[in-house]
Amino acid sequence: MSEDQTVRLVHKEVPGVSERQIGTVLTMMDAGNTVPFIARYRKEATGSLDEVQLEAIAEAAQHVEALTARKATVGKAIEAQGKLTPGLSAKLAAAETLQDVEDLYLPYKQKRQTLAAKAQAAGLLPLAQWIRSFPAGALERTAHRYVGRGVPDVAAALAGAHEILAEAFSEDAAIRNFARRTTARRGMLESAVRPKAEAEDQLGTYRHYYDFKAPLRQISATQTLAINRGEKEKILTVKVTVDPAEILNFCRFRLLGKRPKSPATAFIAAAYEDGYKRFVARAIAREARANLTEAAATRSIQVFGQNLYNLLMQAPLRGRVVLGFDPAYRTGCKLAVVDPSGKLLDVAVIYPHKPASEAKRHAAAGELRALIARYGVDTIAIGNGTASRESEQFVASVLRELERPVDYVIVNEAGASVYSASAAARAEFPQLHVEQRSAISIARRLQDPLAEQVKIDPTAVGVGQYQHDLPEKDLATAVDVVVERAVNRVGVNLNTASAALLTRISGLSATVAGNIVTYREANGRFSSRAALKKVPRLGPKAFEQAVGFLRIVDGREPLDNTDIHPESYPAAKRILATAGVAATALATPAAKQALAAVDLAPLIATGLGAATAQDIVSSLEHPGRDERDGMPAPLLRRDVTTLADLKPGMELSGTVRNVVDFGAFVDIGVKHDGLVHRTQMVAGENRDPYRMVAVGEIVTVWVKAVDPDRERIQLTMIDPSKRAGR
Repeated sequence: MSEDQTVRLVHKEVPGVSERQIGTVLTMMDAGNTVPFIARYRKEATGSLDEVQLEAIAEAAQHVEALTARKATVGKAIEAQGKLTPGLSAKLAAAETLQDVEDLYLPYKQKRQTLAAKAQAAGLLPLAQWIRSFPAGALERTAHRYVGRGVPDVAAALAGAHEILAEAFSEDAAIRNFARRTTARRGMLESAVRPKAEAEDQLGTYRHYYDFKAPLRQISATQTLAINRGEKEKILTVKVTVDPAEILNFCRFRLLGKRPKSPATAFIAAAYEDGYKRFVARAIAREARANLTEAAATRSIQVFGQNLYNLLMQAPLRGRVVLGFDPAYRTGCKLAVVDPSGKLLDVAVIYPHKPASEAKRHAAAGELRALIARYGVDTIAIGNGTASRESEQFVASVLRELERPVDYVIVNEAGASVYSASAAARAEFPQLHVEQRSAISIARRLQDPLAEQVKIDPTAVGVGQYQHDLPEKDLATAVDVVVERAVNRVGVNLNTASAALLTRISGLSATVAGNIVTYREANGRFSSRAALKKVPRLGPKAFEQAVGFLRIVDGREPLDNTDIHPESYPAAKRILATAGVAATALATPAAKQALAAVDLAPLIATGLGAATAQDIVSSLEHPGRDERDGMPAPLLRRDVTTLADLKPGMELSGTVRNVVDFGAFVDIGVKHDGLVHRTQMVAGENRDPYRMVAVGEIVTVWVKAVDPDRERIQLTMIDPSKRAGR
C-alpha cells in the first residue's frame, strides 16, 4: 500500500485532522519520536495536535498496517490456487476494511467438507452452472445425465446443484454486504431468561434482560457487556433478529433481475433463500454480536482510560505526614506512617474490631493516638476495603479526642494488595510483611496518586465498567497509553522518581529507567539534565525524547526545573535577556510581570515557532509547575456519616469515585457510594456523564432516595430548592 493510500485510510478513521498533518505525524513516528514528545515539542510541525489526536493517528495507522498485511496474505493464498484474476486483484487492492477483504476471500477459503463440496466432488458443478444460465429446457431432463456413482437419482442431482448454488450465493460479497448493512440498520437484539435459570440469578443481576428487545443501533456498551455476561453464566439466551424481506428482495434483483423466464428461476430463488437462511443470516448475526462486543469493549476501554487519567491527575496532598490505615477484622488493622516525602517512619498493627479481645480493642485507640503524637500525623488515609467503615468510625472517635486537628480521607485501595505482593514492593521493603506494604501504598497514594499508582497494574484500580470482561491485551495497551500521557504531562523529579515512574517517561525503557536509578544511587543526585548522558544505554534518541519531561530541582541550570527542552535553551535565554530577567530569579512576581510583557514577534520573525515561544514563556513563568495543582484536592473529613443519617433533600459534598455511561458513583462518607444518574446531573436534561464530572472531582449532591435494605443511595446534582421553583 502506498504512503498516500495509508494517509487517506488513516484520515478516514481520524476526522478533523488533515492528511498533511497525518503524513507529518507518521513520518515523525517512523523516525522513533514518541507521542508525548511530538505533542509537547513539535507543535509547529503538527499544527498543535494533542496527545489524544496523536494516539488516534497511531492506532489508525496500526489498523491500516494490519489491513495491508491481510490483503497480502489473502492475495497470495488465492494466487496459490491459480484463481487471482486482475479483477479480483483490483478489488482486493481497493478494499478498505478487513471485512471487505474477508468477504472477497470467502469463496476461496479452505472449508470443512460441506454438502456443496461433496456435490462438487460428485461432478455436479457443471449442472449448477448450467442451471444458473437460466436455460429454457426442463431441469430434470439435463439432471438425469448426472445420475451415476455418488448420485443415485435425479432428485439427488438437483439437491446437489441446490447446495452448490446456495453456498455460492451465500459467499457473494455484495449480498453479504447488503445483509450486513440491513441487519445493522434494522436488526434487533433479544434476550430472555433460560428456563429455571431465574432461581440461579438470586440477586436479580440480569432481571432487566429477562424479556429484552432493542434495536442493535441503540444498544449501549453497558447493556452489551451485561447481556454477554448473563449469557456466559447461562442465565440468558440471546439472539439477533431481522425481517429478511428487504435482504431477499435485494437477492432477487441481483440474481434474477430481468432474466428471461426459465424453469431455473424458482430453483435459483429457492437456493438463495436457503443460502441466506442457513449461512448468511447466521454469519451476519454472529458478526453483529461480535461488532456489538467490540464496540462495547472499545467504549469501556475509553471509559476506563478517561477515569484512570483523572484518577492519576488528582492533586497530591503535599507537606503532610500521613498515616496509612489498612483495615481488617481478624488479622488486625495495619498502620504505616510516612513523612511528607513518602519516606517510611514506622509501622504497627492494632486490633480495634471484633473478633479481637476486649483488651486489644481497648488498647487500639491508645496505640493510634501514640503514633499520631509521636510523628505529628496530619492526615489518616483509610483504605476502602473490608472493615473500612468500621475503621472510619473508630478513627473518627479517636480524632474527636485530640487537641490538635487531624483529618482523615477514605482512599480507594484497589490494587494496593497487588503492589504489596509485587517484586517492586519486596525490593523496596524486603523486611516488611505484605499487609504493611499495603498500608504504605495507601498512605502514599494520597500524597502523590500518580507516583504510587504507576507501581501497580492499573487495571486493578476499579474505575471502569465490566473491565474484567474486556480483551486483556487491548485494555493493557490503552492503559499504558493513558499512564504514559499522565506521567509525561506532569513530568518527574529526576532525583526522586522510582524506576516504575521513570519507565513511563517518553523514550525510556525499563532497562534504562533502572540504569538511571542505579547511576543515581552510585553517583549521587543529578546536578543537571546533561548528566543523564552518562547513564549506560541511554542513547541520543532516548535523551532527546525523555529529557524535557525530567526535572532537576535546585540544580546548576535553573531551566532544568522547567518543561523547556534543552534544544530550546538558547531561545529561552534570549527571551530572558529580552525581558531583563535572570534565570535565577524565575517565579518571582517581578519576573512573571516582565515575561508577560515580552514582545515575541522579533524572535518569531527569526525562526522561533509561535507555539514554542508561547510554551517557553509559560514555562519560565511557572518553573517546576505541576498541572495537578489545579485539580480538586482530596476531601478531608473529621467525622462520620452513616446510612441512617441520610434523609431525602440532605445536601452533602462527595468525591466522584467512578464514572460510567449511566452516571457517576460518589463517595459521600457512608459505607456505599451513591449513584447520580445521568438524568440527575442537570435539570430537564440527559447529559453525558463524562462531560459533567471526572474521577476525583469534589461535587455537591443532594440525597434523592435511600434503600436501607439494599444499601443503595440515589443522589442528585440538581438543587431540590431550585427544581421546586422556590
